[in-house]
Amino acid sequence: MRPVYMVSGGITKFAKSTPKKDFRYMAKESFDQAMADVPNLTLDQIDGSVIAYFSDHFTRQLMAGIMVQDYLGLTPKPSKRVESGGATGGMCFQSAWESIASGRMNVCVAVGFETMSHVNTWKGNEFIALASDVNFDYPVGGFYTGYYAMMVKRHMHEFGTTERQLAAVSVKNHGNAMHNPYAQFPAELTIEDVLNSEMVADPLKRLDICVMSDGAATAILASEEMAFKLTDKPILVSGVGTGTDAMRLSDRPSREVILLDHERAEDYKDLKYPGVHSFRGGRVAAKEAYKMAGIDNPIEQLDFVELHDAFTSSEIQTYEDLGLCKYGDGGKFVESGAANVDGKIPVNPSGGLLACGHPVGATGLMQSVFALWQLQGTIGKHFGGDDTLQIKGAKRGLIHSHAGTGTYITCSILERGF
Repeated sequence: MRPVYMVSGGITKFAKSTPKKDFRYMAKESFDQAMADVPNLTLDQIDGSVIAYFSDHFTRQLMAGIMVQDYLGLTPKPSKRVESGGATGGMCFQSAWESIASGRMNVCVAVGFETMSHVNTWKGNEFIALASDVNFDYPVGGFYTGYYAMMVKRHMHEFGTTERQLAAVSVKNHGNAMHNPYAQFPAELTIEDVLNSEMVADPLKRLDICVMSDGAATAILASEEMAFKLTDKPILVSGVGTGTDAMRLSDRPSREVILLDHERAEDYKDLKYPGVHSFRGGRVAAKEAYKMAGIDNPIEQLDFVELHDAFTSSEIQTYEDLGLCKYGDGGKFVESGAANVDGKIPVNPSGGLLACGHPVGATGLMQSVFALWQLQGTIGKHFGGDDTLQIKGAKRGLIHSHAGTGTYITCSILERGF
């Protein structure tokens, strides 16, 4: 495989669009921003694209990907659509990576979008719930908030995780977003604000849950030769990993924990894994990405993480899957401040999905754009002069994208290539 670099990225503001923007316009807006940061790149030098969106239902348009390809001026070059539930954006990023690594392309554009506000919230939740098993889970469980409430209830039972620890995730991420002009839901919250917000599915409250959104994001990836021609700050994609699990929660087996290099089997001799309290696919994705990137102690070797926090509970679960702390210690990890911008390893310095919003096809690519800017040291430039969220001296970060109840999960590691 050839080395692959991310050279540029662009993103729209995530929002409930008023007036409602056409998906092509949003994709073009993010694409144009990415192109502006690499002025030496011309359309002729782009070899192809990968287009990502979660659901045809939101656009009421089949084959919307080719319409975006056309609108960007990239026809008749190669393109394909990627769809992987909530991991759609992350899978799109890795698909573009594969196009470069394989030698098929020298420059590949990854574009993701979603227009979720074009339907009512209840209808949007129904569309999303179709990403569960409609013959088994869907009829008895309903919407995703119910699934995640069940999973975190088990996490609380197994490990003693508390509602205050869940609330700490929301306070952190919404607070970070106060300095992110692209975020949909910046807010200065207290633990009590979160605990007193409307109950949706016990123990998850309104402020424990991300909001549906409209938005688009673009990542431009290139071969080593092209990357250094296009920018003096190329970012190496040093590791990629993808994990999966059974769609039906009841089909997930209990067996020994999949260990990372810095863990010992005796640490988990009594743990039933994965049950419904953890995401086996996330552990596999992390393990694969760490191996490729040469990481054997993520808490020491990563400078930040942008992870899929559709719920406060899933952020805590993912700390553990990524090996940032032991299984069972996720609640204590966030409570300690370790995940704060000024903590041991900042998690979701952008504000994450909770505060940025979750236009599904764009979300994983949004993470790659924020990671790129962190590693290039250009957060202040792109955030209107506010560099509060810039992780000083950041050299390596991880982005994590998650689908369903953990059925597809991607991890990609980016590091300074200059």
